[in-house]
Amino acid sequence: MIQHNCSIRTAARLGLLLLIVALLSGCAASAVTSKVDDTKPTEISIMAPLHFPHSPSEESVALLEELTSTKLELSWVPDGIYSDKMNTALTTNSLKKVMFVKYIDYLSVKNSVRTGAFWEIGPYLEQFPNLKQLDRDILAQTAVDDKIYGLYTERQSSRQGIILRKDWLNQLGLKEPSTIDELYNILYAFTYEDPDNNGKHDTIGLTDRNDLIYGAFKTLSSYFGTPNNWELTENSFIPEFETQGYLDTMNFMKKLYDEKLINVDFPVTSKDVQRELLIRGHAGVYIGAMTDVQRLYEEAKQFNEQVEFTIVNRIEGPLGYRIWSIPNFNGLYLFSKKAIPTEEELLKVLSFFDRTMDADVAHLLHYGILDKHYYVENDKVILPEELAALRTKEVNALYSLMIADLGNDNLMEVAQQHHMWSYAEQLVEDNNQFIVPDPTVGLESMTYDERGVELYKIISDATYNYILGSINEEGFKQQVELWRKNGGNKIIAEYTANHFN
Repeated sequence: MIQHNCSIRTAARLGLLLLIVALLSGCAASAVTSKVDDTKPTEISIMAPLHFPHSPSEESVALLEELTSTKLELSWVPDGIYSDKMNTALTTNSLKKVMFVKYIDYLSVKNSVRTGAFWEIGPYLEQFPNLKQLDRDILAQTAVDDKIYGLYTERQSSRQGIILRKDWLNQLGLKEPSTIDELYNILYAFTYEDPDNNGKHDTIGLTDRNDLIYGAFKTLSSYFGTPNNWELTENSFIPEFETQGYLDTMNFMKKLYDEKLINVDFPVTSKDVQRELLIRGHAGVYIGAMTDVQRLYEEAKQFNEQVEFTIVNRIEGPLGYRIWSIPNFNGLYLFSKKAIPTEEELLKVLSFFDRTMDADVAHLLHYGILDKHYYVENDKVILPEELAALRTKEVNALYSLMIADLGNDNLMEVAQQHHMWSYAEQLVEDNNQFIVPDPTVGLESMTYDERGVELYKIISDATYNYILGSINEEGFKQQVELWRKNGGNKIIAEYTANHFN
């Protein structure tokens, strides 16, 4: 543990204050750099997802407003209901000036983009020192009809893997899984062999939620060799749900359901409830983003000081190691034309996001307030573990406002962080060796954009019904045929023509 005396902290705070004054003065002197009018703070309303139990502290938001010369109206919506709230805002035309759209919801928003609900921002990016350096490949992945409408929040190609109770593995004399069969055996043991050693049958193997993509299903399907959304053949595309890997995944999930190795109400379970089952010691395996491990560990410690987690990303299946991936953005900030009526105001809002990429603001959004939530030594950020809970409570929600953080060279490197977080980042990097891309990324299908959400519901309902035993394989194939007749065949034809012509 690094010790800091009061004089060091006082000097550092004074240094930070002087830096803030200097930066604000610089902003006033150079409209080209920030385009912020310091005489009147820019008022910006933003709707953003809340991934943590607490919204950021008033102190953190006030400092953000001071650094960026803004007056922010931040509407934090819990992540579990964010998509519903976003769709309501769209249908009622009650958008904030800036609205975050998740990657998985972007398809349903594209029609609004095409009908002029949001500003095309591509032509303005070159006016800003940071925004003009955004990754062109990622911007292209977000484009609608070759036009740029949003500022992307960045992510690695795949963070997917398995978080397990390490202390339960030790209690039962089990090792970390490396194959699908070994994973199944662990789920069975965690359910029926009293892993918490309390003499009661009160645990299950896997905790899951009502999400076939970011829940357990799609990651498991990678292990079984399922393509990522589509399989590209010599002359066409095959949807993933017509492959053997998808059927094998459904059968595996059905086995978990039939043997009660999973929470049996998972088709209607929210992400918060899914997490709680792991945090409170009712379940021992969580399949999803491996970087969630730090927060899960911190919250689980509140119920059990001896809790231990471990992470696994390499599960060998019939085709070896595989993991699905998405384009390198997990969402976009879009800019409402109704709420931002003029180009002049749009430039001010864009200037705020440009400013968030500068070192001082980026560090606030990522790490918190200097000498309160983190320290700096030898030009590196120190994140003491004993301040982790404080950062979660007061700062971490602000991370949702960061754009292009992985590619931001202004961010200072972290020298010290919790070993589980560091390990998770290593495994995320390791995933890059065997990711399975979606071959339709960059291809256009108007039918998919217009009806993809509606058609997906046919398949998702059929998938759940198969796992729950309501329909058999023949019944599932009938639903696939319904998908094809209602537009699926047209989507395949459009993707095929786009790719091969």
